[in-house]
Amino acid sequence: MSEIRPRRSVLAMPGSNARALEKARTLPADVILIDLEDGVAPGKKAEARAMVAAAVSGAGFGPREVVVRINPPETEDGEADLAALAGAGAAAILVPKVRSSDTLIAVGSRLRRLGAPLATRIWAMIETPMAVVNAAEIAGAARDVDGRLAALVIGPNDLVKASRIRPPGRAALRPWLMTVLAAARAYEIEAIDGVFTDLRDAAGFAAECAEGRDLGFDGKMLIHPSQIGPANAAFGPDPADIAEARRVVAAFDAPETQAHGVIALDGRMVERLHVEAARRTLALAEAIARLGA
Repeated sequence: MSEIRPRRSVLAMPGSNARALEKARTLPADVILIDLEDGVAPGKKAEARAMVAAAVSGAGFGPREVVVRINPPETEDGEADLAALAGAGAAAILVPKVRSSDTLIAVGSRLRRLGAPLATRIWAMIETPMAVVNAAEIAGAARDVDGRLAALVIGPNDLVKASRIRPPGRAALRPWLMTVLAAARAYEIEAIDGVFTDLRDAAGFAAECAEGRDLGFDGKMLIHPSQIGPANAAFGPDPADIAEARRVVAAFDAPETQAHGVIALDGRMVERLHVEAARRTLALAEAIARLGA
């Protein structure tokens, strides 16, 4: 099993807000997503870029992963973002408005030429109908030497707008969400559900987190610190999940059942294929415990 990294909560914040960047160092989010694209006014791009590069290089974010969303890489700002961030030590670069794997491979190649460490991965925003149509091809960049792809991130508001779906449009997007999720799983990368923008609707947010978890997403992109706790709770295993996983692993590890493909456990039949899922649950719980969250 590859290393498990919790990505239950991916908190987005504008790269032009120095106070928010400082506060991010203390928040219990698994991932701090610093935005240089939509969250920064055109006239503030250069200033924000320099501030973000300095903040990321200075570390101080503790166990939190730091991901930076750049401007579209084919633009002047996007190229400047890559040049400034290549050696900063971000966990990943989030590329917006990806439509094909060519963009990701080009970004990965550029990062290599700029001397970015191999540990700096690429995440891709899925926010156009073309990206959904090409989801499997985009996810396939994970297998390219320059692809560096580690996660697909849903951009629901852009998808709703581009598709002319009547807002909020979550129900209409579900087939598309599962298309993207299937592509991520086929290439063994992460899938992050998109934002929920109504900060007044705590119950709606909790329900959407639960749905995203049940669909199979690894976490959720957030827009406010108040959403961190509910997202962490929804996308992390609860005590009942952990106890069940321990029972499944122990049952198949017992000497008398090690050669069995199916066993009876607590009045139901459990297959050996469930052991891998149980071990992943336990590994995720251990990783979360190491974060102290």
